[in-house]
Amino acid sequence: MPTPDSRPLLAITMGDPTGVGPEVIVAAWSEPRVHAACRPVVYGHPELLRRAAMVIGSTAQVVEIARPEDAASTPDVIYCVRTGSDDALAATPRQIDARGGQAAYDALVAAAQAALARRIGGIVTAPLNKAALWQAGHHYPGHTELLAELCGVAEAEEAMMLYLGPAAFEHRSRGLGVVHVTLHTSLRSVFDRLSPEAILAKARLIDVLMTRLNGVRPKIAVCALNPHAGEEGLFGDEEQRIIAPAVAQGIAEGLPLVGPLPTDTLMVRARDGEFDAIVAMYHDQGHIAFKLLGMHYAVNITLGLPIVRTSVAHGTAFDLAWQGKSDHRSMIEAIEVAARLAGT
Repeated sequence: MPTPDSRPLLAITMGDPTGVGPEVIVAAWSEPRVHAACRPVVYGHPELLRRAAMVIGSTAQVVEIARPEDAASTPDVIYCVRTGSDDALAATPRQIDARGGQAAYDALVAAAQAALARRIGGIVTAPLNKAALWQAGHHYPGHTELLAELCGVAEAEEAMMLYLGPAAFEHRSRGLGVVHVTLHTSLRSVFDRLSPEAILAKARLIDVLMTRLNGVRPKIAVCALNPHAGEEGLFGDEEQRIIAPAVAQGIAEGLPLVGPLPTDTLMVRARDGEFDAIVAMYHDQGHIAFKLLGMHYAVNITLGLPIVRTSVAHGTAFDLAWQGKSDHRSMIEAIEVAARLAGT
């Protein structure tokens, strides 16, 4: 266990308060693993944390502080840096509400600024609602793109990765990650956004990150786009025109790539230990398989930023929010992974 002085200071952003964010933060706070890994501090509205504590039956006290550096680490006291306005208190639970979108935006911006100033070691985000974010006037597809802009990183230089640690598997001793070449975009536009350069950029990012997490260079599988990897062009030629050339160039650069491989069997092979990292062509190609493998243990990691950012791998879950039904396991995993990255 790290000594108290060596534990990184991590900001946990509340996300959209109409969803499960406040509840999963309060529930995770009581876990000893969280405090063994880091010194956490919440960015958001302290009153919303108090409401969430009542909903889930937590006895933790919420203390507002002015600076993240003032946070101590104890399961009994939740330290919170207030962000945003009191308008968030009137946001309607379990509904899309611009006030909730604004609250999520305010918390994220404040935490990102603190991370860029090196006042904190990283950010762990609770989920926001993209429609509420847009209603609040912030036209970003999600956390990843907003953070990239805040950090001055171009779209081609960042990526979203889902990660499952070895504890999520029966037959793996190392974690498994999947990065997405295209992310929050329509399926119709995926074909226009794919290029050998885009695929290689994501492969390079996941190679670096998985080496940090696993301690060894990963074997990276590159997904095909079409069924059966296009079946020699019968079901599409993107594998021949775009993906295979990217793989060949990556191998020439020294990247440990294999592919393009049909995704239905690739994911099974990865689960059983043949690969450590996967390059998916679009959002659901990676997300569906990973969430079936370990929904409540998956962690969202943003690659390519100058700061550490992880997140839960689920959304605001309006069907569960503010009823004491939320699951906080992904939040615990996200905190532990952020602490590991902040320490490397």
